[in-house]
Amino acid sequence: MPIRIPDNLPARKTLESEGVVVMDSSRAARQDIRPLQIGLLNLMPNKERTETQFSRLIGATPLQVDLTLVRITDHQSKHTSEDYLKTFYKTWEEVREQKFDGFIVTGAPIANIPFDQVRYWPEMLDIMNWTQTNVHHTMFICWGAQAALHHFHDARRYRMPTKAFGVFRHQILNPRSPWLRGFSDSPMVPVSRYNDIDRASLGPDLEILIDNPKIGVCLLDDPKHRAVHMLNHLEYDNRSLADEYERDVKAGLDTPVPANLYPDGNPIAEPENHWRSHAHLLFQNWINEIYQTTPYDMAQIGR
Repeated sequence: MPIRIPDNLPARKTLESEGVVVMDSSRAARQDIRPLQIGLLNLMPNKERTETQFSRLIGATPLQVDLTLVRITDHQSKHTSEDYLKTFYKTWEEVREQKFDGFIVTGAPIANIPFDQVRYWPEMLDIMNWTQTNVHHTMFICWGAQAALHHFHDARRYRMPTKAFGVFRHQILNPRSPWLRGFSDSPMVPVSRYNDIDRASLGPDLEILIDNPKIGVCLLDDPKHRAVHMLNHLEYDNRSLADEYERDVKAGLDTPVPANLYPDGNPIAEPENHWRSHAHLLFQNWINEIYQTTPYDMAQIGR
């Protein structure tokens, strides 16, 4: 079944051109089932690209999903117009009384700022605590995962000597995990981060599911908080890393060519996607597990 997103959202045309089935509101209302309610807290500056990436993966499920786009309440975006945000997004204050079957917290380009110095950190604390009462299961990604690990587990992050940048082979540590059904033993995963998590600070409540000893922890299961923490970016499209590299080069930064992205390492060539199937698997497993375990009565979520 399709994903239901706002009828005029620009991502809709992109998704339809790729064959992702998108449902309008009137057709969805005629179906005698309860759609899964998924929220996406989009902290990235390029809102349209990020919402398209996640909608692409969520929309491939055979279940009906209502996707709600959420933003920080009082944060002024420098890259997305206020009209766009008011048209397609709700602030967290507007959804804080709602219940969600699933909720995604994206990364944010603020890796060098201590958590407590992030301007919207107080609201982030409220949101993370709110997921424990109003969300059945949460997926925290990149900076969102670092923030949640810091908040819930006092996990320590540290600055790596060089940026981890490219597509790297990882190891599956628990192939029996419901989040990893169908995964190959050593998937390729896009990575773009300056920070890693100190493994010694990860307590017994967390299980490392996907790992790379050199690049760092990739995916952790956090059953106590009904969450998974993805430190990397399976949601990225073909050109996400390439565009980041080209942007850094134009800015005069000494950013290396992203590893294992271009054919023969040639940055003039079109990037190759070696992770798409695992991205779909992760999100299909996540949505399927939510569907199997979430209460039909949404008032019971979080109890």
